[in-house]
Amino acid sequence: MSEPASTVWRLALPTPLPRLFDYLPAPGPAPALGCRLRVPFGKRSLIGYFVSAGPASTEPHALRAVEAVLDHGTSLFTPELWASLNWAAGYYQRSLGEALATALPVSLRQGDALPDTQVPWYALSEAGHTALARLRAGSRPQRLAQFLAEAARDETALLHFDAQWRGSLRSLDQRGFIATERRPPALTLAATRSATPTRSHEQATAVAAITAMHTDFGVALLDGITGSGKTEVYLAAIEGCLARGQQALVLVPEIGLTPQAIRRYGERLPVPVHVLHSGLSDGERAHTHALMARGEARVLIGTRSAVFAPLPNAGLIVIDEEHDASYKQHEGFRYHARDLALVRAHRLGIAVVLGSATPSLETLQHARSGRYVWLKLRERAGGARPPQVLVLDLRGQRLKDGLSRPLLDAIGACLARGEQALVFRNRRGFAPVLLCHDCGWHAQCTRCDRPMTLHGRARLLCHHCGRRRPVPMACPDCAGLALTPQGAGTERLEQALASAFPEVPLIRVDRETTRGRDALGQHFDRLGDQPGILVGTQMLAKGHDLPKLSLVAIASVDEGLFSADFRAGERLAQLLIQVAGRAGRADRPGEVWLQTHHPEHPLLQTLVTRGYPVFAEAELAERAAAGFPPFSHLALLRAEAPHSESLDAFMQAAHALAEGHDAVQAHPPMPAHMPRRAGRLRAQMLLESRHRPALQAVLRTLFPALGELPESRRVRWSLDVDPIDLS
Repeated sequence: MSEPASTVWRLALPTPLPRLFDYLPAPGPAPALGCRLRVPFGKRSLIGYFVSAGPASTEPHALRAVEAVLDHGTSLFTPELWASLNWAAGYYQRSLGEALATALPVSLRQGDALPDTQVPWYALSEAGHTALARLRAGSRPQRLAQFLAEAARDETALLHFDAQWRGSLRSLDQRGFIATERRPPALTLAATRSATPTRSHEQATAVAAITAMHTDFGVALLDGITGSGKTEVYLAAIEGCLARGQQALVLVPEIGLTPQAIRRYGERLPVPVHVLHSGLSDGERAHTHALMARGEARVLIGTRSAVFAPLPNAGLIVIDEEHDASYKQHEGFRYHARDLALVRAHRLGIAVVLGSATPSLETLQHARSGRYVWLKLRERAGGARPPQVLVLDLRGQRLKDGLSRPLLDAIGACLARGEQALVFRNRRGFAPVLLCHDCGWHAQCTRCDRPMTLHGRARLLCHHCGRRRPVPMACPDCAGLALTPQGAGTERLEQALASAFPEVPLIRVDRETTRGRDALGQHFDRLGDQPGILVGTQMLAKGHDLPKLSLVAIASVDEGLFSADFRAGERLAQLLIQVAGRAGRADRPGEVWLQTHHPEHPLLQTLVTRGYPVFAEAELAERAAAGFPPFSHLALLRAEAPHSESLDAFMQAAHALAEGHDAVQAHPPMPAHMPRRAGRLRAQMLLESRHRPALQAVLRTLFPALGELPESRRVRWSLDVDPIDLS
């Protein structure tokens, strides 16, 4: 029977409004919790999610009716995932509908059904068996028919049998000789896997500790220097998870790391390894989501959004490079994948492994306090030696396109030994600034308070709003012709290195050169084991294993030494250690060259002489004295508007709402680090508390109240809980 007329269905809708919406029920019983429904909303239709049924809070005749129930009987959300997303919506101050929609692939949030995951299996039909003797001996169709006469085969088996099997199968099928059925995908692989390498004592200890955690929730920090074999520990832990018939989720910070990870995990594990990231098509993401939901995928490697994958048979979550800022979503639903993974693991009662050579200070503090099991790997695998670090004082040095003569000589010596070099510069483009040498004019974005970056020789691009313009023929202010690029980006370094070393392959790795699918893996394949040079941005700093790479050069470290952001030192230290760790990972000794105008800077001296652990201890002591995270908790209100009057009025009203709480300090509103971007003025207000529950209590009141302010209608605003970037 249908619901009584006085009963309504309450739905979560993917809108910013922090509330549920009442609709008149569709015919039939109420759906299960989380089921999708299509409903009218204004002049359009939305996909909503069923939350509850109950008495109407308004007159029923004022409500609109549900158009269609899309999920019958079963929700796409497991009870654990539903509960975790409810927690996340409340903690990160977003509507439940937005959180639920974010957790689904695009096609599912648009109302499509969960894809069929069964795969075709082919066998010889009864007619095929009868005709087998009449087929031409030795022909491809005859050999395939003989193969299928033995047993039904899937596409993987057919590909191993004959790379050109499709044409033969089509020929047999057209004559009625093939019988096809669909089966769930195989959970195991028949092929022989690569052998398990001998583990060091540290690795074996770490594996044993993680294995002991499998019966309940626990967190292990795998704090291992670069090249210490953290991946081997992950693999061993996953093998134990698979032996128990469970699923494993592995998060990596960048799409570029997934092909290398898939290759290594696929060579070792006895199950298919699946992948989930934004570079896949909508259909591919929905298919992988369905495999995980049905328990037909056992190992999933993915980037930030993979944290929402269903885990009905959960056994382990691994978060590689846990410190990486890529795990934080910076737009819309601003969740942190690492922290959400910990919440999910707690509800699932499974272990989490956080791996890094440079753990975040928040994670280190949890390990120091005993909340996490702290596992340390302090030796490089296979006896490889740590790289030698050389700090090159640029004062008085003559630079050519940002490179000193001693550094160029070192790169030349590296190439002469048949090895590879990596030149790191965390600025893409040709030059950060185009300057008039005669009058001082520089190319400024007309919509942002930042210079435009020179790309090539003829194009200026704003990296903040995307605005493009051609390079002027002469200075717009003085009509002079002395337009000079200032500074060096990856394009300029590429040009300089190509000129200095024309005989070796040179590959640039930045956002412009890695847009295609598996572009980074293709770059590495092109370079292979031959002598050559990689030049690029922080994409090269994350987890890549390049055995022939023996020299790493960081073109400039100075930009991060004097930032006002309290996290700048931590980020710079992590970046330097991660980039340096690419050098000398096999049997070749490595060198790391740091070019700087400030060789005496305390941060550099600490990292070079004493390493990241000593730096982290000192930084934690400073944070504790200053009351900065992880010893306090932050939320950042950001707002932007075309006009200062609207922005100022909203920020003052917001500050008035946030003031007056004893345990939470609402700092006065101030302009953002970039006061204008894409033509809109920007401001922010920081909320700070020593106690997370106190901050959350204020945010629960503040979030809906901000939406009710009359001034909020003329601005765009958002709350960022646990921000990692205060700019």
